[in-house]
Amino acid sequence: MARPRKYVIKLTEDEYKELKSIIRKKATSKTIRCRCQILLDMDEAHGKILTHEQSARSNGVCLATVTNTVAKYINGGVDAVTEFKRSINSDNARRKVDGCVEARLIELACGPVPEGHSRWTIRLLEKESKVILETPVSREAIRNALKKTNFDLTKTTTGVSRQKKTRNS
Repeated sequence: MARPRKYVIKLTEDEYKELKSIIRKKATSKTIRCRCQILLDMDEAHGKILTHEQSARSNGVCLATVTNTVAKYINGGVDAVTEFKRSINSDNARRKVDGCVEARLIELACGPVPEGHSRWTIRLLEKESKVILETPVSREAIRNALKKTNFDLTKTTTGVSRQKKTRNS
């Protein structure tokens, strides 16, 4: 004998239409579309009801996704199911170097080298960026920004790379 359902989903007519319209939109992500379809599958007011296992199989997701989606709907409604909550630990939330800071760093690295140095180093860029930029930027953030733009710090002031000089001499 099966356990009775803990959560019973009965969508109102407005919720049903909203979920259907979200599924039809081109801009809707696959995750949100799956969540909406899970709710429609589990709805007792409109059509045949699928079990959690059947819904997971038909939508190509794991059983935990179905359970979590149903719990989200019960606790927060359709709005909770159709929105993404970005983790504060994600890369985009923690990113300190945005496009403006990257542009300033590249501008600095392309500019004249400080007196007494033959080329820019990441440590030199870090020191100069502390003076120029409002927020402190770590060496690793500077390295990643320069790597992303394929910027080569081995270039000397004359434009010839050090590697080429050592090979030819």
